[in-house]
Amino acid sequence: MSHAQACKLVKCSRTKKYYEKRMPTKDAVVKEVIEKVIGNSRKGRMKVIKLVQKKYPELGSSKIRRVYENEGFSLSRKLRRRIKDNPVNPICIPLKANQEWAMDFMSDALDNGRRIRTLNIVDHFNRQCMGLEVDFNMPARRVIEIVERAIERHGKPLRIRTDNGPEFRSKRFRLWMKNNHIEWSRIQKGKPQQNAIVERFNKTYREDVLDANLFYFIEQANDVSTKWKDDYNHERPHQSLNYQTPMAYAA
Repeated sequence: MSHAQACKLVKCSRTKKYYEKRMPTKDAVVKEVIEKVIGNSRKGRMKVIKLVQKKYPELGSSKIRRVYENEGFSLSRKLRRRIKDNPVNPICIPLKANQEWAMDFMSDALDNGRRIRTLNIVDHFNRQCMGLEVDFNMPARRVIEIVERAIERHGKPLRIRTDNGPEFRSKRFRLWMKNNHIEWSRIQKGKPQQNAIVERFNKTYREDVLDANLFYFIEQANDVSTKWKDDYNHERPHQSLNYQTPMAYAA
């Protein structure tokens, strides 16, 4: 069937096949301005809009954005690395300490609005908090330092259970675990229930410390967290431990 016959059948004008959309003449001026602003550097959309409006305040942001995107000035986006899903990893309660630890991050903010993060480490055997650190940044290097201090104090675990956070997936952290002969027990993505013990610890820590206090300094947050951790391990009874404290259960 010819193109003319197909257009006649669907009652469509043949000019649509040959029509080529052209840039309006008024957009040519905007394109030249964008080219001058960008020059030989790489600039994102918002930065280009601000620079163009600085020289030509009469140009609207929507017009600049349309020309910027339609004329191919947009920066290429870095694709996020897809996480390959791993098999189901249910929780198994060990019969002695240091068989499997669980780690997870939490976030909060100081009084001035600056974000803080906490790294929580719990032993699956008796729910003991093996480490609790508060800081502004928690890269893989910092995570390794905190875990090493916990190992010096409590001994080395056979496995460490975590989610798929970038700090745990980093080459530095995985190489450290391999060199120390520690197995990485990674949960499935989108399945926090597979790390339920540390998630339950997070809930208690959130209610008793983060939501109950207003922190002005990072040192204050660490001091309160350390005192609470000692009370959690030595004084607070756990229903899952037959209302014993973690230290009493381990004894």
